[in-house]
Amino acid sequence: MDDVDLQLLKLAQDGFELTERPYRALGERLGISEEEVMARLENLQQEGVVRRIAATIGHRALGIVANAMIVWKVPAERVQEAGETFAAAEEVTHCYERAAAPDWPYNLYTMVHSRSREECLRIADLLSQASGIKEYHVLFSEKEYKKTSARI
Repeated sequence: MDDVDLQLLKLAQDGFELTERPYRALGERLGISEEEVMARLENLQQEGVVRRIAATIGHRALGIVANAMIVWKVPAERVQEAGETFAAAEEVTHCYERAAAPDWPYNLYTMVHSRSREECLRIADLLSQASGIKEYHVLFSEKEYKKTSARI
């Protein structure tokens, strides 16, 4: 990755202009051609630096107002299996393993989003049934203070 790639990533992470030729607009800002922008982004994607290029949807405007983190107490020997089960579920947007703490035994975390709390609870129940993991809590978001992706 060179300096041009880094500058391209910095511009792209803020989103593209809604123009007929967004790659050309990026290229103009960087002093490179539209074709070079596309080639660089494709290369960065092949290297795993860029996962995908997609629209960011304002889920609240679509009525998806319930957000829940489900914390799971999973035996160490079942974490991989349960994590893969949860990650395969379409409703799960994030799935992470974290170390448990003395007063907090939960070691697997999933996030789900839905139109209602009831639907989030139903999803948690389905995930519990699919994984066989019965010890969990559903923690609903009360207020969003910040939500961004990692930045460079």
